[in-house]
Amino acid sequence: MANPLFILFFFSFLTNPSLSQLDDFSFSGFKHVSNNMSLSGISQIQNNGILRLTNHTSRLQGHAFYPNPIKFKNSRTGKMVSFSTAFAFAIVPEYTKLGGHGLAFTVAADKELNGSLPSQYLGLLNANDNGNFSNHVFAVEFDTVQDFEFHDINDNHIGVDINSLVSNVSVNASCFNNGGSVKEELYLKSGKTIQAWIDYDSGRNELNVTLSLTSVKPKFAVLSYNVDLSPIFRDYMYIGFSSSTGLLASSHYVFGWSFKINGEAKSLDLSALPSLPGPKKNHTALIVGVSVSAVALVVLAGVLALYLVHKIKNMDVIEDWELDVGPHRFSYKELKKATKGFRDKGLLGFGGFGRVYKGTLPNSGTLVAVKQISHESKQGLREFASEIASIGRLRHRNLVQLLGWCRKKGDLLLVYDYMPNGSLDRYIYDEPKMILTWEQRFKIIKGVASGLLYLHEEWEQAVIHRDVKAANVLLDAELNGRLGDFGLAKLYEHGANPSTTRVVGTLGYLAPELTRTGKPTTSSDVFAFGALLLEVACGRRPIEPKALPEELILVDWVWDRWKEGGILDVVDSRLGGVYDEVEAIMVLKLGLMCSNNSPMTRPTMRQVVMFLEGEVALPTVLAPLDEYDSRKDISFQFEDYVHSYAASSYFEKVSSWSSIGDGSGDVDVEAGSTSSLCGKGDSR
Repeated sequence: MANPLFILFFFSFLTNPSLSQLDDFSFSGFKHVSNNMSLSGISQIQNNGILRLTNHTSRLQGHAFYPNPIKFKNSRTGKMVSFSTAFAFAIVPEYTKLGGHGLAFTVAADKELNGSLPSQYLGLLNANDNGNFSNHVFAVEFDTVQDFEFHDINDNHIGVDINSLVSNVSVNASCFNNGGSVKEELYLKSGKTIQAWIDYDSGRNELNVTLSLTSVKPKFAVLSYNVDLSPIFRDYMYIGFSSSTGLLASSHYVFGWSFKINGEAKSLDLSALPSLPGPKKNHTALIVGVSVSAVALVVLAGVLALYLVHKIKNMDVIEDWELDVGPHRFSYKELKKATKGFRDKGLLGFGGFGRVYKGTLPNSGTLVAVKQISHESKQGLREFASEIASIGRLRHRNLVQLLGWCRKKGDLLLVYDYMPNGSLDRYIYDEPKMILTWEQRFKIIKGVASGLLYLHEEWEQAVIHRDVKAANVLLDAELNGRLGDFGLAKLYEHGANPSTTRVVGTLGYLAPELTRTGKPTTSSDVFAFGALLLEVACGRRPIEPKALPEELILVDWVWDRWKEGGILDVVDSRLGGVYDEVEAIMVLKLGLMCSNNSPMTRPTMRQVVMFLEGEVALPTVLAPLDEYDSRKDISFQFEDYVHSYAASSYFEKVSSWSSIGDGSGDVDVEAGSTSSLCGKGDSR
């Protein structure tokens, strides 16, 4: 007679799907196991059995998970089990050597990964939950883009991610082939089939990642990391793959996959797996033959020559030097289609260097802002391209992203993220349609401070923006502040002495030492940020020429109220008294500190961020603003920049732009410059 306990357990095993799931499987291709995969995003199983997570479409993501949760903990003891997985994958970039963004083996509490973003987030997390302990996400990333926001070591690395895209540990992609002990570099974007093994030993709390270009597992791992995954894993978790594309795109393929609990996963026989189709046959000989025959027909050759001349005038001509310029190079045809022929109906604004149009990229449906800039000098084009290559690699959630560019003859087209809520100044001056709450203003201030800190200290070079102001702070759909318009930005090596240059910027934001030395510094950016702090808190421009009874200098007005003990009197009255007084006083005091005429007295942006985050308390006594009167020196090179407020009446006509346009009409540009990266007056 059967044991009653055995019958009860067997019945439960059959009726409870969470108990009947497999913890040991091996897929040599996915053609006959499509029911055993849960797909989302743009991932799909192709007819040949290859799992394709993403294609060459920009800014999309793909997920592929085993449909049932896997039991990773002992129900009685809560102890974590060991696990092992092996899979074969390939990354084929759209453009040689320019991948985007990578794939990750993922263990997550939710196979849908709701709210996840593409690009640098790899379809795993987003800007708000990145780093949260409650995510319960573990991933091993195979990353092909160096993202400085997440401190990536290079654009060809493996990283262990726990609840965050900032890897706990990462190494350059490599392998030990042919049973050797010498590490060989492995190029993830090569398009070759790579087999990866990920093994976790719960007894030793050790994670090992091993790579190979063969079917045989090497003796040595390329990444070993001691970590206890028990706090990260729940009793049941989903396993699978996540991938994404960004400005540049790659097709991410998985050819086979095995997995095992408390044992070693089966290695895959690469020869038995489906493979990518080979390159198409070269028809060069046929083309040459047809061309030779055509040349023999003199009359037709003449017609053909005329036709070619016409076509060349209207096509993208790519010179050798342009092939080395990043980020993504769009075709003119693509951008013309995106903007519907650059029609005036899609015009967002225009400034000193060109017009800005709203567009929709035809392949991905991504909303963008396309700026046309005229450049007639070839030397100017090359210098300009060099700046694009540098500025285009900036990656931070509080910077407006340069997505790509295009050249057609002497015209340059820059493609940016579209900011649906326009520029900040439209919400704090005159009679805005919507009054920003104090919470919204404070979040914007902290975001811009974080972006400036990244520019000054956290990127590979020091970037001095030189035009920090409310008109160049753009607001995305969630009203996050993003600093844009890098048309006047200068790049230096960290620790280098900035060179003298022409004084450029906007009145009210110019540090007084600029008119004496001509050297922009991170401290001069801090001065401009101080003016931004005051105008956001007070709802007034740094200089108001028509203020009664006399011209109002905002920093002087706030300083006077501070000395009189009535500092809260300057807070924007449109807030109706609804604001955090402690935060308001901190912002105003910090604005005065940053606006000090002495560069040595101003805080750094790192200190500013620490003050705003409450990590460090502000001093109770403020240093005097200094006796130096910046207003006396500002006028001596007035031709180097344009006082923009006189043009405000013109831009009132287009104040209804629901765009990234700069409604204030600021057209402060460097006189005679042809190398401005973004132009002025549109703020993208």
